Amino acid sequence: MSNTIKVKTSLILFLFVALLVGCNNSKTNVDNSTVKTETKALKKILFVVTSHSEKGNTGEKTGYYLGEVSHPWDVLHTAGYDIDFVSPKGGKAPVDAFDMTDSINKKFWDNDIYRNKIENTKTPNEVNPDDYVAIHYAGGHGAMWDFADNTEIAKIAAQIYENNGVVSAVCHGPAGLVNIKLNNGSYLVDGKKVNAFTNEEEVKVKLEDVVPFLLEDQLIERGAIFEKSEPFTEHVVTDQRLVTGQNPQSAHGVGQATLKELQRLTKSNR
Repeated sequence: MSNTIKVKTSLILFLFVALLVGCNNSKTNVDNSTVKTETKALKKILFVVTSHSEKGNTGEKTGYYLGEVSHPWDVLHTAGYDIDFVSPKGGKAPVDAFDMTDSINKKFWDNDIYRNKIENTKTPNEVNPDDYVAIHYAGGHGAMWDFADNTEIAKIAAQIYENNGVVSAVCHGPAGLVNIKLNNGSYLVDGKKVNAFTNEEEVKVKLEDVVPFLLEDQLIERGAIFEKSEPFTEHVVTDQRLVTGQNPQSAHGVGQATLKELQRLTKSNR
């Protein structure tokens, strides 16, 4: 009788320990799964903004166009992407079109984390291209003076693209595309449908003789198939992981098209 009680007690104790271990393993699996999911969600995109603050010798101030940062940022950040900022000189980037009546501009500007990031942009040598799934060139007339000849950022963009990433640009942002070369020696834009701030739009803002070159002409010279709509109407085109928008009105659409490309690539990689 005593032996029977001992056996039963041992059996109950064994079952309790087994159950406890099973629960802990289950919890560990859930925790590990959660960590993996959270890690996977931390995808990064690099935004490029200008360091240049004057329109030639006019005495007029310029910089990056706020809406061409905030609207793509809103689309991509809302979708779960973490965004960093780089500029040719690093540090605080000059801002243009500071319009707080635009709710998306205000949302971006009031975000302490991203306000700090854009006022303390990375220098090109602080950027590891392998950390990013996409790069976005924001416009603003300042980009016409310091994007095209910046070989460091061009190399970063080329590597992101060669890593099967997405390159996007809006308005004057495509100035950063004109000298990007791929490993095969061809220009990134060669043979691809592209758009940007048009010659007509530059004439309408009376800066055609102020900017160092006309963006439309330069992209065509590099082999781009240039598309455009009427001045200051939205136009976004996607071709082979390259997304471009014509003007500030296209900024939100560029964000959406970039997100669509990233989602497409994610599905194809599964």
